[in-house]
Amino acid sequence: MAANLVLVGAGKMGGALLAGLVSSGRCRPEEVVAVEPSVARRDELLALHPGIRVLASLEAGLLEAEGGAILAVKPEQAEPVAGLLAAVGIDRVLSLVAGISTARLEAKLAPGARVIRSMPNTASMVGAGAAAISAGAAAHAEDLAWAEGILSSVGTVVRVPERQLDAVTAVSGSGPAYLFLVAEAMVEGAVCQGLPRDLALELVSQTLLGAGRLLTETGQSPEQLRAAVTSPAGTTAAGLRILELKGARSAFIEAIQTAAERSRQLGHQ
Repeated sequence: MAANLVLVGAGKMGGALLAGLVSSGRCRPEEVVAVEPSVARRDELLALHPGIRVLASLEAGLLEAEGGAILAVKPEQAEPVAGLLAAVGIDRVLSLVAGISTARLEAKLAPGARVIRSMPNTASMVGAGAAAISAGAAAHAEDLAWAEGILSSVGTVVRVPERQLDAVTAVSGSGPAYLFLVAEAMVEGAVCQGLPRDLALELVSQTLLGAGRLLTETGQSPEQLRAAVTSPAGTTAAGLRILELKGARSAFIEAIQTAAERSRQLGHQ
């Protein structure tokens, strides 16, 4: 039976998106075909999503006429796999591959293939993802709407020119890892001050969640929210002074610049 979605590559990002799609009700497992070469990962997918069809490789006739494929493989695999997609007749692709342009994928797909490039993040697994999408040369409004429908079911989606996707990759694609590093450091700091590790983790996790909600729900800027917490000569002011002295702000800026440049490099390899 033909599916309406083929997921090619069910690793960390592809798996996170699949989990989000299923948990949100956007797709039923039986409507999805996952193509994954790892035997262990195929077994894991079957256990996680009963009813899903899992294959080791692409086959012809997998998709319904109005369906499409999600390409979630490593950058070095993207173009060879795009050629395989063309061989089995798949001509609408939502690419989650970092750094690889729509033009490079279009060159390997069938003429007129519709490509939408995106960079979501792993928070898609819990319905709190952040993603941007850009259309390739042959993609139409309905193709963008299709991609947006998939990604909006697991988080926020914005449309940007493709030239901005490397920056999006550095900010929202890589961003969760930066914040997890912050969380690790805050937990360690709390433990050094005598808090039990499990309690420290609970407090840090809720603090990050609450701060995110303040950013998204109050309409205030980060600067305004930071100032509201920072009393003159108080504890927050003392802590922020150390972060500024240690270069935390410039380190984050440089990290995003470096990640964006790495995304651009991947597009030229």
